[in-house]
Amino acid sequence: MVRDIITYPAPPSVEYGTDVRVFNEDIISIIQDLKDTIEANSLEALAAFQIGEMYNIIVIKKGDMSFVAGDDGYLELINPRIISSSDKVTTVEKTAYFPGLSANVERHNNISIIYEDRNFKQHSLKATGKEAILLQRKIDYTFGSSFINKLSKDEKKLFEKKLDFGSDIAISESCPTTFKRDYILKAINIFMIAMVALVAVSFFVSDESTLKSMWSYQLYASYGVLGFIIVYFFYAQYEGKQFTSCTSCQIGNIIGTSVINLVKLTLIMVVSYFIV
Repeated sequence: MVRDIITYPAPPSVEYGTDVRVFNEDIISIIQDLKDTIEANSLEALAAFQIGEMYNIIVIKKGDMSFVAGDDGYLELINPRIISSSDKVTTVEKTAYFPGLSANVERHNNISIIYEDRNFKQHSLKATGKEAILLQRKIDYTFGSSFINKLSKDEKKLFEKKLDFGSDIAISESCPTTFKRDYILKAINIFMIAMVALVAVSFFVSDESTLKSMWSYQLYASYGVLGFIIVYFFYAQYEGKQFTSCTSCQIGNIIGTSVINLVKLTLIMVVSYFIV
């Protein structure tokens, strides 16, 4: 029977999965419902939690995966446990619990698990890559959890905005047109305007000591501008990461803006060297 998949904001029916101790008709029915629901929704796998059942059961459709499946093309995992993991990776994940949404989640690229079959015979399984990620996602559900509890502080904040909009695409609307880093650019521009003005004034100054003082000012001002450019470059990247939907275009803009300001500063100092 095809079952409804629990989706946000409905919470899982229980907090932790109950290990299967007796394999009876109820368990057989749940496993078949998981398979029917996977087929009906074109999914790769489901945990019993996702259809409102409390048991520690996961069913995976073999498809192009390397898992050894049963004759019906499904791998049944009863009471699965992760026993080892290694090689942390960050992956973009989607889950049926948050339909239409994705997030950057830190996982392990290699895992080993143990599980039981219908006869309570214990098996071990090693998985890597997307198969390891899939297993970790499904095992999360056996603890009444989802990937939102795996997110970093910044990624969780971004994902909560996606939840408000109800879409990965809609989050782009929250990407502002002005940033705090713009204040740093204003400070850079003010300093460079003052430096250009000083170069212009130097044409009307003939006293050598005054010109030396002006050159010293140019040097200190250039150090200040260079410092502002460096601060801008790193802070702007930090600020840009708060808005993942427009990060790629922002990075190009940040690099371009930093390079342009460095070129301007270089030209001002070259002119100042020969004139001041």
